[in-house]
Amino acid sequence: MNVELTSVSSSNVAAVGYDVENETVYVQFLNGSEYIYKGVPQHDFDGLLNAPSVGSYLHRNFKNVYPYERTS
Repeated sequence: MNVELTSVSSSNVAAVGYDVENETVYVQFLNGSEYIYKGVPQHDFDGLLNAPSVGSYLHRNFKNVYPYERTS
């Protein structure tokens, strides 16, 4: 993965990153697991990055909306 991750202030999420070309969001959790979400438009990633609660935003707007897979 050559996407730069940005640290976020969250009780669950450590960092997030976005691959504009592939519309893929990378999420690194504090427990060490990493996931990618596919087909995510830029505005949804921006919303995630600027959300008051990154974990809540992720759960509400990404989970069961975009296909995802655990990468580690």
